[in-house]
Amino acid sequence: MAEQEPKDPESSPGDAQQRNGPLRGLSAELTARVPQLLEATRSVGTGLGLHSTLERICETAAELAHARYAAIGVVERPGESLCDFITHGVSDDVAQAIGRPPDGHTGLLGALIEDGVPISLEDLAADPRFAGFPAAHPKMRTFLGVPIRVQGKIFGNLYVAEKRGGEAFGDDELHMLRVLATEAGIAIGHARTYDAARQREQWIDGSVAVTTALLSAGDADEALGVVAEQARRLADAAAGIVLLPAAEGGLEIVAIAGDKPSASLGVIIPPQSPVVAALLRGEEVFLEDSATDPRMLTRLADRFGPHMLLPLRSGGRVLGALSIPRVRGGRPFTRAERTLATHFAAQAALALKLAEAQRDRERLAVYEDRDRIARDLHDLVIQRLFATGIMLEGAQRRSPVPAVQAGIGRAVDELDVTIQEIRTAIFALQQEPAEAPSGLRTRVMREINMAAVPLGFMPSHRFLGPVDSLVGELAGKNLIAALREALSNTFRHARASRVEVTVDATAVLPDGRDAVRLTVADDGVGIPDGGRRSGLRNLARRAESLGGASWFGPGAGEGDGGTTVTWQVPL
Repeated sequence: MAEQEPKDPESSPGDAQQRNGPLRGLSAELTARVPQLLEATRSVGTGLGLHSTLERICETAAELAHARYAAIGVVERPGESLCDFITHGVSDDVAQAIGRPPDGHTGLLGALIEDGVPISLEDLAADPRFAGFPAAHPKMRTFLGVPIRVQGKIFGNLYVAEKRGGEAFGDDELHMLRVLATEAGIAIGHARTYDAARQREQWIDGSVAVTTALLSAGDADEALGVVAEQARRLADAAAGIVLLPAAEGGLEIVAIAGDKPSASLGVIIPPQSPVVAALLRGEEVFLEDSATDPRMLTRLADRFGPHMLLPLRSGGRVLGALSIPRVRGGRPFTRAERTLATHFAAQAALALKLAEAQRDRERLAVYEDRDRIARDLHDLVIQRLFATGIMLEGAQRRSPVPAVQAGIGRAVDELDVTIQEIRTAIFALQQEPAEAPSGLRTRVMREINMAAVPLGFMPSHRFLGPVDSLVGELAGKNLIAALREALSNTFRHARASRVEVTVDATAVLPDGRDAVRLTVADDGVGIPDGGRRSGLRNLARRAESLGGASWFGPGAGEGDGGTTVTWQVPL
């Protein structure tokens, strides 16, 4: 095969073959198979996606060479590890058992890239360049491999193994594989250009979606979940994880997006971790294999392979970090993917900062409303109730009927209790969140008092069991987030006139474990068929990540009107 690539990418496969000259002096058998070869090269050039193109090349190579196995590996840039490795003839179960694909630097595959000449072997195990088979790898004896060139540079290798019938690969198979490698180089170049454009478009769209979601989300945890999910989807990763600085140092996992619920929510990665130290300095960290990298100190990385850890940095300040891992044995992240993910993290950090500023403004507006409501309650409502009580006491003294006197006395007592409750509410409205004790009961009351402003009334509440002593910090933190989500859904959608909040620390799960159960019941309009359920899905994911569950049912209104949201997790 000549070293020069065809200049016109639109030329036909036959023209490419004539210019490179690999069909001169062919045997009669190979000449008879030229139509099959031409059809094969034509099929290789169809389609635009890189992965599908590589799969077609593998399948075509195995068919032309009558081989049981075929594989193709490509690098992003000369001298780098293989960024894509596709096989034919190896089942998914076997590929998973083999684990991490070859890196393209060692063994026969490395020789194909480094030396740039074809390799044909009757027994590959006897060749001194052979580096051995990993565990679970199928046995192979005969071998034929050729380098792949993209724009004149070697960017991978194509090989077949185990010719059917047991004989060695001959010159005919070598000619066909060289022609196929030439066409593969052209097809890979086109597919890479297309994939690069498509990836950039997807990451840009993902950044826009994150920005929109963060600026419109009412709940910070929901916003972080959007960042994690978009990162996982765009990077085709096993998970997307958002970490924020922990009060005691290190980074805390605050949002996880993945195919399966994770129990890692709330886990703190210690500051002693070299990866955490690098992220907090604003540095990106890229790992080839998380499970074996000595910089990873926790067991959370055991099930992951290639891994990107990116700081969420804006204006010189590190707001947190974004973790994007792939499964063990997964495809390494390319240079382009790393660059796009880094830009995405920077955009997400900026959006987080803007969303944080927006929530601060909204919180300030809520505090101003609370101050106004507290003044109105004190200056108007309490004074009127106090005046009404004085009038009733005067009527009580003037009435000669004992039953009337007793009834008025009870009414005055009720007014006194009401005045005390209003004064308690005024104190809660005027109290800054940082001034409140950190007990779960107090935090629940804080959420209820804050929800009273948009609702226009105070939700009722009930606590069962020693809530503060039984409920741990992780369960309590997520219960508060769930309560906030449920109350937010109520005042945005329910149009309710009554809301009842119950926190039961004596609940028991179906499997017998002790649990804490939160219920928020209202008498509103209920959940319409076909309505949005993103808030309910958030509640369910949060509960499932802790081994619990969440669901909704009939409400507290007349005839079971309204909605009751139940959220429970083990203690």
